[in-house]
Amino acid sequence: MREINRREFLKLCAGSVAAAGLSQLLLPELARSLPAAGNPPVIWIQGASCTGCSISLLNSTQPGVKEILTEVIDLKFHPNISAAAGELAMRVIDDTKEAGNYYLVVEGAVPTKDGGIYCTVGERDGKEITFLERVKELGAEASAVLAVGTCAAFGGIPAAKPNPTGCKGVRDVFKEAGISTQVINVAGCPPHPDWVVGTLAHLLLFKEAPELDDFGRPKVFFGKCVHDNCPRRQYFDNSIFAKNFSEPGCLLELGCKGPQAHCDSFDRMWNGGVSWCLKAGAPCTACTEKGFPGCAVPFYERMEPIHLPNINATADAVGGALGVAVAAGIGAHLIGNIAKGRIGKKEEGQVKENA
Repeated sequence: MREINRREFLKLCAGSVAAAGLSQLLLPELARSLPAAGNPPVIWIQGASCTGCSISLLNSTQPGVKEILTEVIDLKFHPNISAAAGELAMRVIDDTKEAGNYYLVVEGAVPTKDGGIYCTVGERDGKEITFLERVKELGAEASAVLAVGTCAAFGGIPAAKPNPTGCKGVRDVFKEAGISTQVINVAGCPPHPDWVVGTLAHLLLFKEAPELDDFGRPKVFFGKCVHDNCPRRQYFDNSIFAKNFSEPGCLLELGCKGPQAHCDSFDRMWNGGVSWCLKAGAPCTACTEKGFPGCAVPFYERMEPIHLPNINATADAVGGALGVAVAAGIGAHLIGNIAKGRIGKKEEGQVKENA
């Protein structure tokens, strides 16, 4: 039976953004192709998190989580849904590690202060195992690591100032420890189920990551700017800004951070293709970005202005953590609107970065 190739896979990922969802279209192809790929095991561990990323995946409707676990991935351990606990759970993880050829999924930020003692995930020979230790020992031997959610990818909410436990994203932890395993950042607070399933499926099928952006996110899911694809974009282009949430208009004045956000929620939508943040009348908080939540607060105040040559404008990349690459990503059209003054100065409030 013919196996799906990389180009066909990416077309399915990018083209399945209607109500059907990526998973519904992709599952039949995966069911045919994954047996030949060997379906390597997956270990899922959690650190400083709210479990929201797991809940998002468990809420996948097309297919349901049963199909994902039985036909897409060979999940050896997950702290919320595995039957094993305690010493048995530790043994399952250790046995999978010893067998090799596994993928590691990390959910939640990694507390690093004081040796990581602020987050422990089990015991070995009567001694507590820190999440920091687990991430490093499992990550060093993994075929690849998925940092699922903005907390695992960039530190997220646990790393927000004052960050008393020294929380960091997986990539930063690996860099400091000299671990060379590739980390793929599936950002979002929480990430869409399709982003997680699609990235894992690509790894399992092709033994390599999809093309990544400068922040380690798969371009197929995070390659577009929310502002450039917003259903309220015509209001922005005509300088019509809502002053209250009950009014029509662009939500920039009410705190929308869409100009700095990158994902495909505007097409893919959530809950089986029913809705997404802007469609529900809420401003985008740029939860997929490296500086979140610092780059988005105050949530309901206008973005902070930045000073470019001959332009005084609101940043598409507020905060140094987002960098020049994100600012370039908004495109010439947005820059033109900035120059025309449609994105003007923010009158009050400051935009903060994570520690």
